[in-house]
Amino acid sequence: MLKVLGRVTSINVRKVLWAAGELGLPYEREDWGLPLRDPKVPEFLALNPNGQIPVLIDDGFVLWESNAILIYLAEKAGDGRLLPGRLQERARVLQWLGWQASELNPPWGYAVNALIRKTPGYDDPEQIAASLRAWGAKMALLDGHLAKGSPFVAGAEFSIADIALGLSVHRWMSVQADKPVFAAVREYYERLLGREAGARWMGAETP
Repeated sequence: MLKVLGRVTSINVRKVLWAAGELGLPYEREDWGLPLRDPKVPEFLALNPNGQIPVLIDDGFVLWESNAILIYLAEKAGDGRLLPGRLQERARVLQWLGWQASELNPPWGYAVNALIRKTPGYDDPEQIAASLRAWGAKMALLDGHLAKGSPFVAGAEFSIADIALGLSVHRWMSVQADKPVFAAVREYYERLLGREAGARWMGAETP
């Protein structure tokens, strides 16, 4: 059985759990990550020298980095689900998966720490506003793409890119702030909430 190391309040851990649910893969999960369990201890660093969650263990095979884990699970059990085999379709999925990590994720850092996590020291109104503006600009790009009519970000079929982006959209929806309303993103979010494997990870307790 697969083992997932990480706490469910981590967006990157939830990516892995959602994918496992979509694929019907049984797993055991072990809490790691502050404040529950410090991943900087030698036991964990032996698995991931970065000291970051999640970590996947599959019959002795150890893998870290959430997007790599998504690809691995889709390849292992997807039979074309979540990650298509055709070159151009596959490339499109990987494009949006990478975009989530490199373009959409970084701008939200200050705003999420200030408005969701309530992290001490993240209380500068100007930096909060700047983070929200930069985040909103990326969300506007996503909205424009979704407004073209495809039900999912890479086309007609649900994929691992939708898992990463769905959780990101949930975070945008969860932040309490004056922010733009994106109609196509809202429809996309509601579509993803209709998936049982994903809805359980997009609740009020897991922004």
